[in-house]
Amino acid sequence: MLNLRTCAAKLRPLTASQTVKTISQHRLAAPRTFQQIRCYSAPVAAEPFLSGTSSNYVEEMYYAWLENPKSVHKSWDIFFRNANAGAAPGTAYQSPPPLSTRLSTLSQAQFLVQAQPNVDKLVEDHLAVQSLIRAYQVRGHHIAKLDPLGISCVNFDDAPVTVSPNVDLAVFKERLRVLTVGGFYGLDESDLDKVFHLPTTTFIGGNESALPLREIIRRLEMAYCQHIGVEFMFINDLEQCQWIRQKFETPGIMQFTNEEKRTLLARLVRSTRFEEFLHRKWSSEKRFGLEGCEVLIPALKTIIDKSSEKGVDYVIMGMPHRGRLNVLANVIRKELEQIFCQFDSKLEAADEGSGDVKYHLGMYHRRINRVTDRNITLSLVANPSHLEAADPVVQGKTKAEQFYCGDTEGKKVMSILLHGDAAFAGQGIVYETFHLSDLPSYTTHGTVHVVVNNQIGFTTDPRMARSSPYPTDVARVVNAPIFHVNADDPEAVVYVCNVAAEWRSTFHKDVVVDLVCYRRNGHNEMDEPMFTQPLMYKQIRKQKPVLQKYAELLISQGVVNQLEYEEEIAKYDKICEEAHARSKDEKILHIKHWLDSPWPGFFTLDGQPRSMTCPSTGLNEEDLTHIGQVASSVPVEDFTIHGGLSRILKTRGEMVKNRTVDWALAEYMAFGSLLKEGIHIRLSGQDVERGTFSHRHHVLHDQNVDKRTCIPMNHLWPNQAPYTVCNSSLSEYGVLGFELGFAMASPNALVLWEAQFGDFHNTAQCIIDQFICPGQAKWVRQNGIVLLLPHGMEGMGPEHSSARPERFLQMCNDDPDVFPKLDDFDVRQLYDCNWIVVNCSTPANFFHVLRRQILLPFRKPLIIFTPKSLLRHPEARSSFDDMLPGTHFLRVIPDGGPAAQSPEQVKRVLFCTGKVYYDLTRERKARQMEADVAITRVEQLSPFPFDLLQQEAEKYPAAELVWCQEEHKNQGYYDYVKPRLRTTINRAKPVWYAGREPAAAPATGNKKTHLTELQRLLDTAFNLDAFKDLA
Repeated sequence: MLNLRTCAAKLRPLTASQTVKTISQHRLAAPRTFQQIRCYSAPVAAEPFLSGTSSNYVEEMYYAWLENPKSVHKSWDIFFRNANAGAAPGTAYQSPPPLSTRLSTLSQAQFLVQAQPNVDKLVEDHLAVQSLIRAYQVRGHHIAKLDPLGISCVNFDDAPVTVSPNVDLAVFKERLRVLTVGGFYGLDESDLDKVFHLPTTTFIGGNESALPLREIIRRLEMAYCQHIGVEFMFINDLEQCQWIRQKFETPGIMQFTNEEKRTLLARLVRSTRFEEFLHRKWSSEKRFGLEGCEVLIPALKTIIDKSSEKGVDYVIMGMPHRGRLNVLANVIRKELEQIFCQFDSKLEAADEGSGDVKYHLGMYHRRINRVTDRNITLSLVANPSHLEAADPVVQGKTKAEQFYCGDTEGKKVMSILLHGDAAFAGQGIVYETFHLSDLPSYTTHGTVHVVVNNQIGFTTDPRMARSSPYPTDVARVVNAPIFHVNADDPEAVVYVCNVAAEWRSTFHKDVVVDLVCYRRNGHNEMDEPMFTQPLMYKQIRKQKPVLQKYAELLISQGVVNQLEYEEEIAKYDKICEEAHARSKDEKILHIKHWLDSPWPGFFTLDGQPRSMTCPSTGLNEEDLTHIGQVASSVPVEDFTIHGGLSRILKTRGEMVKNRTVDWALAEYMAFGSLLKEGIHIRLSGQDVERGTFSHRHHVLHDQNVDKRTCIPMNHLWPNQAPYTVCNSSLSEYGVLGFELGFAMASPNALVLWEAQFGDFHNTAQCIIDQFICPGQAKWVRQNGIVLLLPHGMEGMGPEHSSARPERFLQMCNDDPDVFPKLDDFDVRQLYDCNWIVVNCSTPANFFHVLRRQILLPFRKPLIIFTPKSLLRHPEARSSFDDMLPGTHFLRVIPDGGPAAQSPEQVKRVLFCTGKVYYDLTRERKARQMEADVAITRVEQLSPFPFDLLQQEAEKYPAAELVWCQEEHKNQGYYDYVKPRLRTTINRAKPVWYAGREPAAAPATGNKKTHLTELQRLLDTAFNLDAFKDLA
């Protein structure tokens, strides 16, 4: 691995006669200078030391010598002079001859051959030193002293040698066995005081170009084997590697002023005393304290300070529960009394919703950074207990804030993600989030990751928790440098954090800081860790706190004295006590004080909607026509599209002339009209640019020019908002989390995520269950994200049929047994619900529901079960008349045929939703039962349209009520609809079921079985005697 065989040997031996002849000819023409002189006459095998491994190094020395003979060591100067004078390379070395000696004949060269110096040894030793330096750079972190407990279970040689001026080579031979291939590269004790020229790939020399081996080893030890372990040599960019080498190898680079040391001490005091204060006041409360990694607070503040200095003015953070209260208090600077209130079990919450535990809450705060004297906004995103779930949410919010302020390079807005060691290695969402880091529509231009490496996960030992040596190895996939640091060395931590922030500012790529620490208590303050980690916790009990260690160090250095240290502690203790006293005056808890994404100007000052009405979602005909014309054209000249796409655009144009729209055109018109109103639209997901079913085509590709594309939606209006449509990586969890975060940033954007098939949303179930469904109830945080979930039983098998509507409906918060008594029924219902679930059967209704999502005076998540076969169904068309001013979204679409003309004659009302309506109307027509059976479409499933369905039920007094669905009975909508429909009619009649039988799988994989099941449910729906025996 460490052999440097990168090319064949190039430097060949020169014969004396050829050398002399060439030199003498040259001297006639010009003053005496050294130039490259090569003659390829002797086979390379004649000089075995000139192998592929060594030739690069020799050639590097040769070029340097040609430019300036004094730039290389004296031994090389002699070697190259003699070689140029005619000696073969294997015999060219000797003590420097007098410069007056002219080596112009073969006999003079033979005199050099007789000296037989050991130049093989010289070259091999220089190469050995070069390889030794590389070994430290590649693997020095293996033997760095990273674990403050000294019991690291990382499977490396964990016996760091104390560095002193007197290097004992015998110790290093064994010590460096793990670093080197084949031992110590053949160097022996007699080489310790030899001076070696340093290669250009190291900075240990400082201003010196050559050092004795003893000093080389000492400096490498200081750079790579103390309290910082640097993993970076896997990075395939030379400039980046050199940058890191310079930051860690340059002698004396890790120096702190006394003022910086005092600041660090003060930050450690705040971090430590905050946890101690909470422990004193609420010893039996869970708080997931930071004891054992108190250095996290100065670490984060250092990253923020350095980033602020580099121009960042907005930092968005995500973190798990450990240390969260400390971060809120001492990094984001939330008022301490607000934090202490959360411990008072008697205080009642003022805000609607159920709230969340204190160590999950977020925060938003704008303040002056005291180090840089610049404004900085800090946002800590609220998170669930699902570790790492907040990662993509933070990245999405960061991307949105960058987008809205025009920060295309990430110079103003950045993200910091905190992780636990077990979760960072164990949770797949970490990998998914890393793989978004460099994608054009998802990059946030570099994230600083900080791992609080407790070396334990709840009760699980790292040896059982991961297969990789480090918990951070996942970061290697994106070439992120990883800085491991002993958390009991605060200065090393602060230095590494400065470097991490500079890296992000310089290269705009991810970087990882691994704080190797310990957890002084159990998983929480009530947990007993000695059950499972007795030896570790015996060591922890003996461990001196980092504040005490660092204070003793600074006192010994004379940076502070004991009195100053005690005054700093007393000052912060007083701050905490005063805040605690004020917290007792609080009478009520305000969850909105913990809001992580405020929307200034959108709500009233007390956080209420500015109205409780929704205007018409219709459009004037001119806009509909204009959008349709752009949607059916290519607005860029000399752009060749695919022939099949030309036919699709031509069909669109004909529809526009006929004043009709299909599904794709309805979506186009909803988007285009909102763009005109200044609403940014972002559509993301797998294959969304074209559409899984090849219906959308929002990105056109030139058939003749690679990577030349056109987005007609961005050519609609002169001053329109931008439209972003982007194919995502093959990830649901990560990408849906990202889009949720993007939607958090502003209410004036329509953010949509489309699943390739609705079936695949369940790999993002965590985002749906923990963020989208309960987000407002837990965190008083509204969100208007839209989920487009293709759904429909069409014989495509169990994984391409169902978006699992039953799961979304089961999580709706409306009461099935209570008929709501509300003013402004439809809008108030929307305001009270946790999300909106619809299954549209017409393009016009799809158009309206998308526009309504923005025109509402508040924001709710919108779940849309979108069609597949209806995309091209000839009957699934809408007229412009259904989309003109005054029109709106129809929660229920009543029957408009003969049944509605004579409702008293109707024998059965079929309630349904979505695509099955078209199967039912076809069958009803075939059976000539239009006057006997009414079909009512429920377009909005939740919140349930009690008021409209009551009218429908009362319209048909003699009719049976049947819920019909194509899904299986234990799936779909039946269990949700039945009790609500019964409440609507005051339980006066039964609500029968027509549909597939209960099943474990969502659909059959057999086409014939699928059709048989469909016919069976249609037979039940139209057999007027089907339920007689059950009544």
